[in-house]
Amino acid sequence: CTPVGCSLQHTPQPLPKNGREPWSSNFYASESQDAVFADVAPLLTSLLDGYNVCIMAYGQTGSGKTYTMLGPQSEENLVFALEDESELGIIPRATQEVFRLISEKPPGSYWVEVSVVEVYNNEIFDLLAKDSCGKVSGVKRDVVTTREGKSDVPLLTHETVENASEFLHLVNKGLQLRIRHPTLVHAHSSRSHLVVTLTIATVVSGDSFEVSCTFTQKMRESKSTSSSRASSPAQLEATEKMKQIKTRLQLVDLAGSECVGMSGVTGAALRETSFINRSLSALADVLGAIAEQRSHVPYRNSKLTHLLQDSVGGDAKLLVMLCISPDQKYLTESMQSLGFGTRARQVQRGQVKKKNFPVLSKAK
Repeated sequence: CTPVGCSLQHTPQPLPKNGREPWSSNFYASESQDAVFADVAPLLTSLLDGYNVCIMAYGQTGSGKTYTMLGPQSEENLVFALEDESELGIIPRATQEVFRLISEKPPGSYWVEVSVVEVYNNEIFDLLAKDSCGKVSGVKRDVVTTREGKSDVPLLTHETVENASEFLHLVNKGLQLRIRHPTLVHAHSSRSHLVVTLTIATVVSGDSFEVSCTFTQKMRESKSTSSSRASSPAQLEATEKMKQIKTRLQLVDLAGSECVGMSGVTGAALRETSFINRSLSALADVLGAIAEQRSHVPYRNSKLTHLLQDSVGGDAKLLVMLCISPDQKYLTESMQSLGFGTRARQVQRGQVKKKNFPVLSKAK
């Protein structure tokens, strides 16, 4: 695969006179995962500066999106392998970098939650939800728009993680439930869009805007334990004076666009292909509507675009990784992927909203 990086800028960049698209970065099949992530890593510092971040991989089936985002996967259980760290993709590397950045802050001042969702046949499934026996089993959820105009998935499972290893363990559990189906193009074709979200939270004082590490720890503990005792007036007053601030890192491995004539799918797999292509078309339509500054942006035409509304619509710094197959026979699909990237680059977005995180430094 030959992943090509394309970053959506906050201010539009005019096309050169030759009409060629000025991609932010280009990576070829001979280049390492280290080189790809080195170009992505600076974006992650924005999380603790108060910005949301979204990184997504787009391309035809078999072009290397899952390898780019996750790394190599074992054929037995189709989860990403951790034996060779040099081959790890953006998702595990980004998580390691986030926890490294947090380690430079005062202990206990931040905590991290993770959710894992797949969009399959235009339905949203919570891949961390557990059944009555405590076993992880994908549960169907819905996406709604809040009064503030933000997208939200009610009852979505959020697990608190202390380090990158705990995060990777949870993601691997979710990946075992992800729908896959072999095609003539790709033996382990993902039949769903995967959305992994890290939520980074801290608690600050509403008056002095200073972080309270002790209070933050109590907030974390209250998420995992419940009490029947009513809070005292003093406790309520203290809680009201504290403000919880969150930023999100969304990591998206999109299902691949697919030509039925080449993939040879039939039956249920053909239906999956139809939903995949329609959702990707809906994503392109949303970007087109934003680029043309239309009064209506059709986020609700697909569960995928509704779920990613905040990230695509301007409430996050967005990076798109275009994965292009070097094989000549996939030229049409490659041109379609580059067309998607071109449309993404034409999007004119306002200033990304910043959450006012406190400025913290680790005690020496």
